[in-house]
Amino acid sequence: MELRIWALRILLLGSVFVNLGLGEPVEDKQALLDFLAGVPSGHALNWNEGTTVCGNWRGVICNKELSRVVELRLPGIGFNGRIPSNTLSRLNGLQILSLRANGLTGPFPADFSNFTALTGLHLQLNSFYGSLPSNFSVWKNLTVLDLSYNNFNGSIPASISSLTHLTSLNLSNNSLSGLILDLQFPTLQLLNLSNNHFSGSVPKSLQRFPASSFTGNDLTQVFPASQPPLPSQSTPFDSPTRTSSGRKISESALLGIVVGASVLVFAVIAILLVLCYSRKNNESIASGKESKGLDTPEKGGAVSRDENNPLVFFEGCTFAFDLEDLLRASAEVLGKGTYGTSYKALLEDATIVVVKRLKEVSAGKKDFVLQMETVGNICHDNVVKLKAFYYSKDEKLIVYDYYSQGSVSSMLHGNQGGGRTELDWETRLRVALGVARGITHIHSENGGKLVHGNIKCSNVFLNSHNYGCLSDLGLAAIVSPAVPHMSRISGYWAPEVVDPRKASQASDVYSFGVLILELLTGKSPIQKTGGRDEVVHLVRWVNSVVREEWTAEVFDARLMRYPNIEEEMVEMLRVAMTCVAKVPEQRPKMPEVVRMVEDITRLDGGTGSRPSAEGRVED
Repeated sequence: MELRIWALRILLLGSVFVNLGLGEPVEDKQALLDFLAGVPSGHALNWNEGTTVCGNWRGVICNKELSRVVELRLPGIGFNGRIPSNTLSRLNGLQILSLRANGLTGPFPADFSNFTALTGLHLQLNSFYGSLPSNFSVWKNLTVLDLSYNNFNGSIPASISSLTHLTSLNLSNNSLSGLILDLQFPTLQLLNLSNNHFSGSVPKSLQRFPASSFTGNDLTQVFPASQPPLPSQSTPFDSPTRTSSGRKISESALLGIVVGASVLVFAVIAILLVLCYSRKNNESIASGKESKGLDTPEKGGAVSRDENNPLVFFEGCTFAFDLEDLLRASAEVLGKGTYGTSYKALLEDATIVVVKRLKEVSAGKKDFVLQMETVGNICHDNVVKLKAFYYSKDEKLIVYDYYSQGSVSSMLHGNQGGGRTELDWETRLRVALGVARGITHIHSENGGKLVHGNIKCSNVFLNSHNYGCLSDLGLAAIVSPAVPHMSRISGYWAPEVVDPRKASQASDVYSFGVLILELLTGKSPIQKTGGRDEVVHLVRWVNSVVREEWTAEVFDARLMRYPNIEEEMVEMLRVAMTCVAKVPEQRPKMPEVVRMVEDITRLDGGTGSRPSAEGRVED
């Protein structure tokens, strides 16, 4: 008998060691198996009782100690029906839950209140119905909440105000009603309440968000009276339709409007279908201001997946997403440049990145990957770090950090105000010095042979110390030679450059000189005049003004309100004119340019002696 007891103890102890060695959260594992058993799935999951959860089961992520499941991501698995009670809710260490794009139904699961550590909840594109949960305060750490494209009704509970860490809230495309709450969320970056039945007006605290966040509701006022509202994206035809004088439109007129609108809608749909089927691949990231992502059931797959070509991250990158997450992200077009379209992508964990979809790439996979690896290994405070890239036959994507202030070009030429950083003289000096240091570092890489090839104001951003930081490194070397004409028009290219793939370090110096002139004058490198085809090149214009000794006419009028900077501006103008010399051999090397700019910043009255938040100019 005693021997049997000892044998049982040994067996139990052995099982404990096995579980510890395998990192097996036994209770969480059973909860997941119970959930799977109670919900039909259209796709087979590799969840097997005989395998370990952590690192093996699809969509399951454990903590470092391998003792708890902290993330469950199962989008588009084909789940149908209700979530069985007392299954997933037993994962009370869960931080991120994503069940988006399934066929789940029923009221919002009441036992989800057990997820007290939750930071991200993604239930969009299902068929949940009924009221929203009454007590949001149990999720005090929640940063992202997406319940869009369901059938929730009723009003927004007041307890949602307790989610003080929320950065993204999407309740669009439900049947919610009532007044929109005055939500004091200072950290909120994305809000979408569109296509519900909200009434009243938008509270002042939420008027910083675009009109598209509220369209498709029964609101009497989207913006304050001083701001004209954008037209609603959905105007119900069954609502009373009136003319500007308040009289009802006749039934025949109304019928004509309906028929005309229907014909227009069908025509647009037909055109879109033809375009979609005629292309090899659809757009990988939406081209509108905002989107749900293109991997929703409505849109189908946009980018053909190639398991042999995953999204490649560079060493030190802390992003935790894959290609699927990136393609499903809510996207906003930032701009269309020479080498592709850039998007601001908001991922479901509230991470914001910039994705550039490259066009006209002539390099093969080997050369492309080699160039990306060269660029990705460059780490400098004044060079925007390349975080990841994706290569397939039909798609080439690169991923950067997002700079919320926008490019220096948008600050210099765009609409001032709205929280934009003012480009005062000190900031412009910091931009010039930062970019000069960045180019110098680039030119020292790859055996002193690396070239940027696309230096322009729209590729410059402000780093955390308000110094210039240069983006789009190395793209010029992999684009098709059909692109250069577009680049030449921009006014940054040196006279000798006819193929961007053959840009040199000397042509980089020329482009930097144009950038300095842009900072000094506030004018674009190319400006159109009265005639349609008549343009004025900034370099030529500055040369002509300086030749006539009207130097003061060169400088941006906005700089004239800053005292005691005339000497610095003149010295910076001399640096710029040296850089834009026609003959490449007469242009200085970038280390010399950095020295000249640093000497200017140390002049009396320069940034070195002016008080500022950052103190003296430094790396």
